[in-house]
Amino acid sequence: MLKEKYAELLKAIGGDVKNGEVTEADGKLQIKGTTQYQLDKDLFWDKLKTYPGWENEVAADLKVESKDAYGYYVVASGDSLSKIAKKHLDDPNRYMDIFNANRDVLSDPDLIKPGQRLKIPNKA
Repeated sequence: MLKEKYAELLKAIGGDVKNGEVTEADGKLQIKGTTQYQLDKDLFWDKLKTYPGWENEVAADLKVESKDAYGYYVVASGDSLSKIAKKHLDDPNRYMDIFNANRDVLSDPDLIKPGQRLKIPNKA
């Protein structure tokens, strides 16, 4: 029953969680696995928290594999480095950190294009 309620979440994380294991036990959906980056783990939790009653229905244990970056983000239409920095690093002024981490892809911090895959540096 819980697998049905959280089917959209489980489908969405299918490619983002390695060695994923989903079981139902003791009235809870047990989710275990590994994400490549912290950003993937945070996105999972953000999505999970949109489900009413998740606190009583889901127990998740996700590990993070790579700690060399916070993760990767694909630029969408209307994005700017400052918007991306605010969303993922909690500080729009860290846009130059994103630019510097992506000098191999970007030549100007004001010129990003939809579809570009950008490395997001660690928050700390």
